[in-house]
Amino acid sequence: MPQSKCEMCKEIREGDDDRQVVAEIMARSFLPTQITTVSWEGFHFAGHEIRITEAKDCYGAVVWPSALVLCYFLETHAKQYNMVDKNVIEIGAGTGLVSIVASLLGARVTATDLPELLGNLQYNISRNTKMKCKHLPQVKELSWGVALDRDFPRSATNFDYILAADVVYAHPFLEELLLTFDHLCRESTIILWAMRFRLEKENRFVDRFKELFDLEELSSFPSLNIKLYKAMKKNRRSA
Repeated sequence: MPQSKCEMCKEIREGDDDRQVVAEIMARSFLPTQITTVSWEGFHFAGHEIRITEAKDCYGAVVWPSALVLCYFLETHAKQYNMVDKNVIEIGAGTGLVSIVASLLGARVTATDLPELLGNLQYNISRNTKMKCKHLPQVKELSWGVALDRDFPRSATNFDYILAADVVYAHPFLEELLLTFDHLCRESTIILWAMRFRLEKENRFVDRFKELFDLEELSSFPSLNIKLYKAMKKNRRSA
């Protein structure tokens, strides 16, 4: 059925809005003007210049656009999703940019990833949060689905927010990722999750995710093929 003129105009406006916001998000990133002994990329978030060291030989140690989208959202929605004094965990923290921004916004942050990424993650977090944050972020190993009861016991784990950027990709651990989300989530926990859609696996994971969580799309960026979601556990008791 052909589109009406109003529908076509709406798509054009949405496309213009998308490009404008994406341009603003990407403008938060900058490269050093001088060659330095340690290569880094710079970002402007939460009123600070953040310098991130990447590892080009590892997917988990590169800043992907989904991380920028999530950082931008945290900064521009700081009143609605207040991070101050909140217990926050980031899964698949990678370079640590999202965790750093959450820390600068006042959160008590635990940044997690695989053991081989923790050295660079700790370096970036220490470099960018020391003497700048209300709460010093913690860095902790988390292999999805592994030793969750031992390392993150339910009796002692109470996160207000779970942050995730681009954690779903072509890897064989999506069921373990789902198990990890479920384990870390309490009735009141809010998941903020930015995701780039590349393959059919992403769509299938979202379908599986919606079996356990109520999922709300907060923003969509078609030019980046990224969506930003809010999720909470299903069957929560009424407050």
